[in-house]
Amino acid sequence: MAAAGTAAGPAGPEPMPSYAQLVQRSWGSALAAARGCADCGWGLARRGLAEHAHLAPPELLLLALGALGWTALRSAATARLFRPLAKRCRLQPRDAAKMPESAWKFLFYLGAWSYSAYLLFGTDYPFFHDPPSVFYDWTPGMAVPRDIAAAYLLQGSFYGHSIYATLYMDAWRKDSVVMLIHHVVTLVLIVSSYAFRYHNVGILVLFLHDVSDVQLEFTKLNVYFKSRGGSHRRLHALAADLGCLSFSLSWFWFRLYWFPLKVLYATCHSSLRSVPDIPFYFFFNALLLLLTLMNLYWFLYIVAFAAKVLTGQVRELKDVREYDAAEAQSPKPSKAE
Repeated sequence: MAAAGTAAGPAGPEPMPSYAQLVQRSWGSALAAARGCADCGWGLARRGLAEHAHLAPPELLLLALGALGWTALRSAATARLFRPLAKRCRLQPRDAAKMPESAWKFLFYLGAWSYSAYLLFGTDYPFFHDPPSVFYDWTPGMAVPRDIAAAYLLQGSFYGHSIYATLYMDAWRKDSVVMLIHHVVTLVLIVSSYAFRYHNVGILVLFLHDVSDVQLEFTKLNVYFKSRGGSHRRLHALAADLGCLSFSLSWFWFRLYWFPLKVLYATCHSSLRSVPDIPFYFFFNALLLLLTLMNLYWFLYIVAFAAKVLTGQVRELKDVREYDAAEAQSPKPSKAE
């Protein structure tokens, strides 16, 4: 195993590759890594965990307490803020039942994405404009900057809460099983990337994903509010239409264009150039590829919904995760409630 990364990268940012270059170079790097791994197996994995994973029990305890805190905060906000707001605005019963979930997620993702954007564009971190730089100067057990550590605690504890919420608090939808898998994969990526000090690339992954969730929940909230009081609200209807369009475009651009060409290129190809024999190369890239497949799966939902709108099968905008005839179940009350 390499003890450290290179001291610095190229003189300037590396140009973003095309899809063809991504596949060609990543495949070549992965094959070379596989051929060069003479002692790959459980023994190497155990040594890699012992030598390179740095995660203290107090950090795991703080993560668990944060997840419990998010759950308690959501229960309190739902009971004392979101449900009274839905009642005061006279939302339709079905919309009033789902509004608290979307309001909660909208507020979290807006704050989380704004903070990630600040880290990438309001500080000296070059990771967005120069993705390969996420591995420059990498060393095992390197210190995690406090601002990035705060983002990791925020996101990791929230996804721990989200696993519980998907099972016991959220409305059950057609894709809820995939959503549950997504939360588990994301939590494993967050915890393991922190332990192996791949936190730089983690911030880039979170930034590229959270923006779509902000737009999705914003759109859903306007869908719920456009019929408040029993009358059609044109402003909310327009905001929902524009939000749906923006959500669809951003999903493709951030998750299916920038994510593979920035993140996967850096982790599959550039990482080996900066840190030969980088620990758990195949493990992390397998999880990131699984995340890409789930992004593609949900994009097919979006395309199918758009096709139904264009062909007149859907006459008004509804929740894109419920575009088919199946109705979602009512949200489950939490134990705290």
